[in-house]
Amino acid sequence: MEIREYTYHEDEVRDLYAAVGWKAYLDDLPALERGFRHSLLTLGAYEGDSLLGLLRAVGDGATVVFIQDILVFPERQGRGVGTALLKALLARYPDVRQIQLTTDDTPATIAFYRSLGFAPLSAIGCCGFMKYQAKKAPAAC
Repeated sequence: MEIREYTYHEDEVRDLYAAVGWKAYLDDLPALERGFRHSLLTLGAYEGDSLLGLLRAVGDGATVVFIQDILVFPERQGRGVGTALLKALLARYPDVRQIQLTTDDTPATIAFYRSLGFAPLSAIGCCGFMKYQAKKAPAAC
């Protein structure tokens, strides 16, 4: 597996987001493409030319990095793809004070991020807020 910077390809992105059930993003592909273009960093995990997963981060890269998206094709989950993507991001920003993300509240997801050194905001005396402005209520983050 190789981790490298990712350049937006609509077909790949559409297939990956659909495969993991993030279909709301697919309702406005031009907006998603703009989001990719304006991201701080986008990484792809590859086996040859096949995309296995990707990570998209936003922020200033000096004081804060927010992991906006991390997706791995379901058939590749549990095989170290997400871990490799996160470790590559962490290696790029070793001096950034805050690396944050918002994710689904499931035992597997929580265990995954904790295994990589992430903690719930409440564990460090913080809380998070979100103003959700979608037309439909989310099924999950």
